[in-house]
Amino acid sequence: MSAHRWFARAALLCALAAAATPVAAAGVRGATALLAVGACGVAVTVAALYWALTRRGVLRAAAVGAAVAAPIVVVVVFVRAHLLWVVLLAAGFAVLALLAARAALRRPHDPVLEHLAPDVERPFLIMNPRSGGGKVTKFDLRRRAEALGAEVALLDGPEPVDVVELARAAVARGADLLGVAGGDGTQALVAGVAAEHGLPFLVLSAGTRNHFAMDLGLDRADPAAGLAALTDGVELHIDLARINGRPFVNNASFGVYAQIVEDPAYRDDKTRTVLARLPDLLTGPDRTRLTVRLPDTEITGPQAILVSNNPYGSSDLAGLSRRDRLDRGVLGLVTVTVASAGAAIGLLRRTRTRGLTRGLATTVTVESDAPRIPVGVDGESLLLDTPVHCTIEPGALRVRVPRTRVWHRPAEPAVDWVRLLELAKPAVL
Repeated sequence: MSAHRWFARAALLCALAAAATPVAAAGVRGATALLAVGACGVAVTVAALYWALTRRGVLRAAAVGAAVAAPIVVVVVFVRAHLLWVVLLAAGFAVLALLAARAALRRPHDPVLEHLAPDVERPFLIMNPRSGGGKVTKFDLRRRAEALGAEVALLDGPEPVDVVELARAAVARGADLLGVAGGDGTQALVAGVAAEHGLPFLVLSAGTRNHFAMDLGLDRADPAAGLAALTDGVELHIDLARINGRPFVNNASFGVYAQIVEDPAYRDDKTRTVLARLPDLLTGPDRTRLTVRLPDTEITGPQAILVSNNPYGSSDLAGLSRRDRLDRGVLGLVTVTVASAGAAIGLLRRTRTRGLTRGLATTVTVESDAPRIPVGVDGESLLLDTPVHCTIEPGALRVRVPRTRVWHRPAEPAVDWVRLLELAKPAVL
């Protein structure tokens, strides 16, 4: 019997134990009361947090107090009823059920197909020494790259540099590979030039978060490891996304987050800026009304939109874990609409709510009543003309990576109890 079947059976047994423990300890009526108290506590906490984000002054302080008090009251009720141990035991079984369910549904990672990498003679690398807290200098990337025969352009001047023109000039001089040691925004711009000319592209994880490098299986802790691709590498043919013609490798975010990041005060005091802007952005006059159009549907009035180059995993509420593949030829879409405290509570039901939408498409159009809207593109804040068009170019980018790379666990699968029941059945001989 396969391990997946055993895990599926363990998940079902633990789920049954989680449900049976309160009934066995407190009876049906007592178990119902426990469930009601717990559910009310969660609902009050979520609603209070929503009010804390959408109110100011005394109302915000009261909402914060309610969010803190609600779980405390629930625990006190359980303690006074001598049932806290029942809740903790049931919660333990529930956690074990979730872990076993994910183990049962997890499948082996299906990597992107590797292609032979032709030799390169004139690689050209752009390096930003300020990116990632100075990783270019810390890991001596310039000297190491030049020792391997690469031409390096260092972005160390006081004035901004047009990296697109810099890369195109290198191609005109005969560069046969382009690469970047810097943030994902710079990676995307130079990747666009590489795709236009059909050249391989090298990623060095010298940015701050290095999400693109992570999804390529690169070592984010050691950007110098990526240089091995110049001498012993393979190619991955992956998709490149575009937003109003501008390339992006990770995602583009619209709505509340993009508007907050655009605020000049955000860099100096992130927390204060977020708390000051959220009430007006969520429910007030500063809210920009957006409409998302897909080839077969329309989503009206979302407050947050994420369009990604291939979909993210769906095991968390917002679907923002990591991308298992970068060559599916589709854009991922997540929209969130939270217009009231009730809608915020409804998000707990995940896919069974109108407030959270996930989808796949080859084109996504975002419309607005404003002529220009802020958009966060690969971590950079931009103002783009509306309507904003997002597209995908399947297999447009030849990424050169080391033959040996870091293995990252795939995104956790969503728990599907119907599928678990099927897996748990005895195998038919």
